[in-house]
Amino acid sequence: MAFQVSEYRPRFTGGHTQTLYAWARRRDFPTLPEPSARYFDVAGDARVLAHCHWQAEPSAHPAIVLLHGLEGSSLAHYMRGISDKAWAAGWNVVRLNQRNCGGTEHLSRGLYHSGLTGDPQFVMRELIERDGIRAIAVAGYSLGGNLTLKLAGELGDAAPPELKAVCAVSPTMDLAPCVKALERRANIPYQFNFVRNLKARMRRKAAAFPGAYSLEALRRIWTVRQFDEAYTAPHHGFRDADDYYHRASALRVIDRIRVPALILTAADDPFVPVDPFRAAAVTSNRNITVVVTPHGGHCAYLERGEGDYDGYWAEREIVRFVSAHSEGTEVAEGTDFTGATEARSGSSTAHPPAASSR
Repeated sequence: MAFQVSEYRPRFTGGHTQTLYAWARRRDFPTLPEPSARYFDVAGDARVLAHCHWQAEPSAHPAIVLLHGLEGSSLAHYMRGISDKAWAAGWNVVRLNQRNCGGTEHLSRGLYHSGLTGDPQFVMRELIERDGIRAIAVAGYSLGGNLTLKLAGELGDAAPPELKAVCAVSPTMDLAPCVKALERRANIPYQFNFVRNLKARMRRKAAAFPGAYSLEALRRIWTVRQFDEAYTAPHHGFRDADDYYHRASALRVIDRIRVPALILTAADDPFVPVDPFRAAAVTSNRNITVVVTPHGGHCAYLERGEGDYDGYWAEREIVRFVSAHSEGTEVAEGTDFTGATEARSGSSTAHPPAASSR
């Protein structure tokens, strides 16, 4: 099934403006029902929490699993924004908190990292085997986008037939350049915010598991790389941060993706460089649709809303894409998933369309 993204008309230009506005803007979703909590025992010492929106007959509807970014949670604005749009289009929604996120430090003994795909894979398989879901999509932002693409690449030809599509927005699919970009002077506020939250999480983690974690290194940590050297890499058995960044990056396995995949990223993203999206492993895979827009920032993609549309373009395109590839499952009557125009030629790139529906 050929798919064309709709035209994106940015409300603001400038990656920092888009990024910060989307991060700070308050959003309300009055028509989205309250979620129900569900726990998944993904490992013997790890439990994750999801906030779920179930249709009246869940097994008769497709389900989308949403993955948040670094130090995010199921409450992130984009997680709720996609939920609102997907729910209206007839989808079950599973907003998954990664290990320790969303106030769940006490549920898992270990830490999470950017390539820990076993957890969403466990969730996906439980939805298929226990809940009888016949069509599943996975969508992630930033770190969650890397997880989404890495999951699809690792599954490769063994992907279950129920997995219909995956989507990634501003994915950190080549971690080393992203971490390096974070260290630019212009990105000091982002780096500071990430590190502040990572340190706070480690303090909560140490309180939840007395004696399991030393906090002595925290006073010497000022960057994400330093945190990964001190905690993430050794905890998960990586040689060092560089080894972690290489092995956890989706770019290593992206050529193996065999399900329709949509990647949205912006040329003005403050800390996700565009070069990896032009790599041959990406552009030669005909299952992947890549859209690089000139503006959009990091996980933002705001344009002016109209009527019931709130202007969050990436969220809308995710729902359009996964719905277009979920044949034979029930979606909201009258939802339009066709007839879109390509992103502006000459100012963005889209290549090539997803070749077929699973």
